Amino acid sequence: MNDEIRAEAKDLKDRTKRFALGIIRLFSSLPKSPEAQIIGKQLLRCGTSVGANYREAYRSRSKAEFIAKAGDSLKELEETAYWLELLEEGNLHPSAKLQPILKECRELTAIFVTIIKRTKSNASLKAEG
Repeated sequence: MNDEIRAEAKDLKDRTKRFALGIIRLFSSLPKSPEAQIIGKQLLRCGTSVGANYREAYRSRSKAEFIAKAGDSLKELEETAYWLELLEEGNLHPSAKLQPILKECRELTAIFVTIIKRTKSNASLKAEG
């Protein structure tokens, strides 16, 4: 693995950890109503698992395993976005306070889509060559 790829991976490991910490802080600030807490617990599970799945992907033994684990991160990001949207549209948390974490969720989603596509493309090129 070259130094540039290693640096990008470290950046993404750090970024997904910061995202998880943001989700934890958001959960702590949610109202104690039953609906907010139920949605919050779902959000907490998926939002904090993005980075854990990425770390597993980073240590994968094959391209296929990497793609699968990165796909798990993407799946968790999509679920996280869903719960964030419910908090916002259900007026369970101020929309303005949700915007930064929603933005980061969308950016991470775009990053993981790109990583998965690039890895699949590289894998198919190697298989053909």
